[in-house]
Amino acid sequence: MSETKKELIEILAGVTDEAQMEGLLVELLTPREMKDIALRWQILKDLYLGGSQRQIAARHGMSLCKITRGSKQLKKKNSFTLKLLENLYKGAER
Repeated sequence: MSETKKELIEILAGVTDEAQMEGLLVELLTPREMKDIALRWQILKDLYLGGSQRQIAARHGMSLCKITRGSKQLKKKNSFTLKLLENLYKGAER
């Protein structure tokens, strides 16, 4: 891992205030990059909640390739994203 990447991860991990994190992301990312990241998170949530890849692709007007990446991530044995989603939807019906 590059030193700069490691430093960025440490900085992001150290931000505990939601408003400060939003401010940092607004300063680091373009509006388009922020929109893309938010969409990627939405796709992961849709997949976790049982949406089919085709439904999700049609809903968001995108190719199946982008959806497949998220689907593969959620199928990995030690997926941290899956753990986050399980925590987010704990007790909710899937």
